[in-house]
Amino acid sequence: MQGSKPAARFADIAELSFERALKELEAIVGRLERGDVELEESIAIYERGDALKVHCDRLLKQAEAKVERLTFGPDGAPKGTEPFDPERQ
Repeated sequence: MQGSKPAARFADIAELSFERALKELEAIVGRLERGDVELEESIAIYERGDALKVHCDRLLKQAEAKVERLTFGPDGAPKGTEPFDPERQ
């Protein structure tokens, strides 16, 4: 395996939407699970899959940072927003 970072080796991934990256990642996982690829190709597509996973994780974190929860005062009127915390409902 080469020591370069996946992002540098797969620069085209940065341009993919979350949905397209996830679809490609799912296809890679399917191919690896079926075992219908040669060892060298398995390594190459695994590395691309890893780069796709990192990209999807980054996009999800960006989306989560944009989500806000409305806050309400004692009278029930909206008073502002706060960052969304999925642990707090």
